[in-house]
Amino acid sequence: MKIIARDIPPRAVWALEQAGLHPLLARLYAARGVQAPGELDDSLAQLLPPGGLQGVQEAARLLADAIARDQRLCIVADYDCDGATACAVAVRGLRLLGARHVDYLVPDRVVDGYGLTPPIARRVHERGADLLITVDNGIASVEGVAQARALGLAVLITDHHLPGAELPPAQAIVNPNQPGCHFASKSLAGVGVMFYVLMQLRAELRQRGVFDAAQQPRLEPLLPLVALGTVADVVRLDANNRRLVAQGLKRIRAGQMPPGIAALLRVAGRQPPLATTFDFGFALGPRINAAGRLADMTLGIECLLTDDAARAEHLAQQLDAINRERREIEGGMREQALLLAEDRFGAQDEPPPAVSVFDPDFHEGVVGIVASRIKDKLHRPTFVFAASGAPGKAHELKGSGRSIPGFHLRDALDLVAKRHPGVLLRFGGHAMAAGCTVPAERFAEFEQALAQVAREWLDAATLTRRLETDGPLAPEWRRADLADTLQREVWGQGFAPPLFSEEVEVLGQRLVGERHLSLKLRHQGAPVDGIWFGRTEPLPARALLAWRLDVNEWRGERKVQFVIEGAQE
Repeated sequence: MKIIARDIPPRAVWALEQAGLHPLLARLYAARGVQAPGELDDSLAQLLPPGGLQGVQEAARLLADAIARDQRLCIVADYDCDGATACAVAVRGLRLLGARHVDYLVPDRVVDGYGLTPPIARRVHERGADLLITVDNGIASVEGVAQARALGLAVLITDHHLPGAELPPAQAIVNPNQPGCHFASKSLAGVGVMFYVLMQLRAELRQRGVFDAAQQPRLEPLLPLVALGTVADVVRLDANNRRLVAQGLKRIRAGQMPPGIAALLRVAGRQPPLATTFDFGFALGPRINAAGRLADMTLGIECLLTDDAARAEHLAQQLDAINRERREIEGGMREQALLLAEDRFGAQDEPPPAVSVFDPDFHEGVVGIVASRIKDKLHRPTFVFAASGAPGKAHELKGSGRSIPGFHLRDALDLVAKRHPGVLLRFGGHAMAAGCTVPAERFAEFEQALAQVAREWLDAATLTRRLETDGPLAPEWRRADLADTLQREVWGQGFAPPLFSEEVEVLGQRLVGERHLSLKLRHQGAPVDGIWFGRTEPLPARALLAWRLDVNEWRGERKVQFVIEGAQE
């Protein structure tokens, strides 16, 4: 691993300090591309206007007409946290704005696969819907939309994924990444897209005289759900997304949130006044995602939809139990997957440029998480496969992949498909995450083909793990109150949480819980505690470490500690 300090533009630091920002925050924000104080204004008034989204006016008119005609609306959701929160925002928001008949349907990961398929369209029709609305999916569902239209359904697509060569024949499509859309934030999550559609719908209903600005329903209560889905989907936190997240966090910290979010925070042992983006990504998101991985995402959506605190508590407890089961399955699969990978290249050798593993006992719902863990450990593009559990698909393997910077995973799959016709039955995704289906008998061919593409595209520099940090931490900033301040800011993908790096003296080290390294360090002449989760190998007497500034509370005493994220090797 190579630890690299970010550039800190002095002119931007000066401008932010002159605006009254704390010098440490000024440095951190400047290093993340913030150049002027106005970029940190997180008020709702600063949100990009919805009118800039291509197709949003058509979507608003379609929805307003459906509400006026008292039609039946059905949301087709996705089975991850973004899809669940987008569904909850759609159902709650449409009801707020006057829709009386709003239903939803979420596909089963194993049985139905991803997106709006023709069978899902038929199920929506059988429920008596007039208008089908997708959230966090649909941009690639050409056949599914065609089936829905053939059945007489109107279709509205709201999505944020990259489109294919052909757009579906829907009445309206809202997706910042569709051709011709010039919306400035291409990083909206699915839940963010749906929130924007609701903002435009409210404006359309105002224009039609359904209500005026003083009487119009407030959409702000939906922002905690928007914030949760945005962070959990690991989309880039550009200025617009940071505003959405900041507004959601403010409401949660003030105790203004759906009962389901309050219950999920409770079962995760988190306190709403202290809620952070870290809680969204590592406490609430995984509990909701677990339902889609191992059970039925309806559980997660119902938890976010209910206004009954007792029911929310019961559902949150169920989600917590499913997440514990997910962690056990994942842990076993991760160990087995690493053993399989090491069997292929030898524990002492460098891993191949891309890693693909399959075991008949792997659980299809957890392959993505396991791929991510192996990618983190080996710093290689990684695919993990499980046997398909879908009816009639026993001869197929379903894989989920995670990549490293410099290796566009979907483009790599595209090249594999062209070089080896038939080895990929289906594939899709993004630069850093993708999925595919291969015939079981051609797994070895896929493994070799992906490794060959990686061999051609990746060099030694790309295959070396690089950890970007904010450089040294001045001793006067090594304080618990500043650690608290940092934690309350909005951090996430593309706006990385603060990570400091420096050479420190290792005064003492011991294993705790047999899996973590507890450290006594000397930083800038002063002793400080450190913890390295998941590390068992000892450190030398002096080491260049990268760490997060944290606070450890023990028997009422709050002490600064460094949470170690890496060491220069």
